Amino acid sequence: MSGSDDEQDPIFSESIAAPSGLAVRILDLSGANGSDPVEVVRGFRGIAHANAFARRYVRDSLDRCRSRGMAPDAVLQTWFTYGEDAEVVGAGDEAWKSATELHAFAEAKADDAEERNWRILDPRREEDEEEEEEDEE
Repeated sequence: MSGSDDEQDPIFSESIAAPSGLAVRILDLSGANGSDPVEVVRGFRGIAHANAFARRYVRDSLDRCRSRGMAPDAVLQTWFTYGEDAEVVGAGDEAWKSATELHAFAEAKADDAEERNWRILDPRREEDEEEEEEDEE
């Protein structure tokens, strides 16, 4: 892949406007927050962006609950007790749902650190960078 500025990861494509109300709700599965989300992340460029962020967030949370040699069912039990779920809202039927991949995530640790790197997809990161640039001017 070349480093051209014209090339962009399709996940960040702005060719299709993000639906109004698109967000990812981060849920504390320990119940410390009740049914309220710990946080609601907004600012995604589209559904693919929100879905990828949520998927990586859950993957990271589940892998942080894993200890060496744990059976998949024990990983899931630990995640449901201490982990965090991510729920895509405002995307209708196109929303990624953790339930579709939880068992696969529990079966094997992520091979590639990129699979867990939700921070690079966090739209709040872009806002922070813009603020820093404004402060430097």
